[in-house]
Amino acid sequence: MHKPVLLNETLDLLNVTPGKVYVDCTLGLGGHSLEILKRLDGNGKLIGIEQDETILEQARNKLSKYENCYLFRANFLELPEILKSLKIEKITGGVLLDLGVNSLHFDTAERGFSFKAKGPLDMRMDNRQELTAYKIINNYKEHELADIIYKFGEDRNSRKIAKSIIHNRAKGPIETTEELANIIFSCYHHITNRSHFKIHPATKTFQALRIEVNKELENIEEFFCFIPELLLPPSRLTVISFHSLEDRIAKNFLKNNREFRPITKKPVIPSSEEIKSNPRARSAKLRAAEKIKNESLFKNN
Repeated sequence: MHKPVLLNETLDLLNVTPGKVYVDCTLGLGGHSLEILKRLDGNGKLIGIEQDETILEQARNKLSKYENCYLFRANFLELPEILKSLKIEKITGGVLLDLGVNSLHFDTAERGFSFKAKGPLDMRMDNRQELTAYKIINNYKEHELADIIYKFGEDRNSRKIAKSIIHNRAKGPIETTEELANIIFSCYHHITNRSHFKIHPATKTFQALRIEVNKELENIEEFFCFIPELLLPPSRLTVISFHSLEDRIAKNFLKNNREFRPITKKPVIPSSEEIKSNPRARSAKLRAAEKIKNESLFKNN
């Protein structure tokens, strides 16, 4: 069962207030949005954005009784156009950006996000796009693969892994998650017992491929470029990240952008009880900031 991460903490930091406009930029199965709608109590608007059609349909069913809920199949970079279509000039309540991969992606072998089950090398969050993990693995040059694995996976064995991928694909295309995971594991031939690893050796490479396929970090940076213009003070921006690369971008933006007042000096993390009931929450970090008025920009600095 899918559980929204840091649910109560997120709602409290968003300070959900009836009559205002809120945007869930990464709707998923609608867990956060459902609770926002409950707190709005029919007065205000909730806009939900989700690029995966299958997941969006499940969210639609969950939220169907709410007339003040507007759902879109889109990338969150399309938020300005979505607001224009609804004739909304500014977001008056707040924005949630939950950067985690939906658990359904990991649990559905056909989507190719996980090496725990055999599936195609896909990893697309939006199956309308052309770039897949298969195309990256079987077409990128060795130095390009090494760069991606090092930059997005933070794996010091990136060159060895890239070289092994090139060697193996010379025999024929690498087609499945299982094939790729075994190729990566072979780079650690000096360790024969997989239980010796805290995490599977393929974990970082799979993360790197997913980030490259979906342009995750690029999208976050681009989103932060325009979101200040869409928020009306004192609306709030909340960001949930799941690995250091995402969190670093969010931390630097919320800390250094003079149009925001940070609310969380340190990231909010899940309680031990939440991690016990939902192990996938263990790496989550929640940060929040409040949009401030222009005349406040140069005060107390």
